[in-house]
Amino acid sequence: MTAAAHSAAAHHAEQAAAEAGESAPLCGKVAIVTGGASGLGRSTVLALAEAGAEVVVSDLDVQGGREVADLVGGHFRACDVSDLEANRALVEFTVERCGGVDIAFLNAGVATGCGVGDDFDLARYRRAMGANLDGVVFGTHAVLPALRARGGGSIVATASLAGLAAVPLDPLYSANKHAVVGLARSLGPALAPERVRFNALCPGFAESRIIDPLRGMLSEQGVPVIPAEVVADTVVRIVTGDGTGECWFIQAGREPEPFRFRNVPAPRHLEHA
Repeated sequence: MTAAAHSAAAHHAEQAAAEAGESAPLCGKVAIVTGGASGLGRSTVLALAEAGAEVVVSDLDVQGGREVADLVGGHFRACDVSDLEANRALVEFTVERCGGVDIAFLNAGVATGCGVGDDFDLARYRRAMGANLDGVVFGTHAVLPALRARGGGSIVATASLAGLAAVPLDPLYSANKHAVVGLARSLGPALAPERVRFNALCPGFAESRIIDPLRGMLSEQGVPVIPAEVVADTVVRIVTGDGTGECWFIQAGREPEPFRFRNVPAPRHLEHA
């Protein structure tokens, strides 16, 4: 996309937001989206901006991230989410540019690429755990002071259907996604007194780079791929809702909803922050 096209897209986004005014559910809110250059992150940036939010896009893909930020008249900041200081710098950048933070979509993630047997690779393991789990823990730690300063807010972390079910073919990916689910269920009630809501997103095979190696197999088996827009719309539903400690599962052909864990306490609901 040319610089002129970027400018026109940004102007269009700003004009649409102005026309939406107070009717936009997220008007006046500031959102951070990690892994925002493509896939689920990109679609969620567009959805949050359409709902009225000012968005800071973060990704290691600098060119892609800047293009998405320009599309919505937002901002871009490169960030390796597996680095705690990089997460802190991302939040500081957002506060300086936008005045605060209300929403954090901690979405960055990667495929594992190895198992626990002969194919175990320490570097791949560390990379996957760093992005998929550390990125959520570090992102949450970094953004909490900014959310508290606004009197509350919303954190949504991307887990996976692999965080709710067994995945024998990729146990390490399932392990770090189960950890994100456990974190959401635990932090939801823990942060509720501070009016900070924490929820997890658990999509099945959704349109993103992470499924690229699986596309042939999915096509052969007739497994539908969930459009990224469906996932993005679910993020907006979560952010504009009042639930906390919920794990929303998304499967093709079904309406997204919080997963119902049997024989365990139900998640809490708060007045919208």
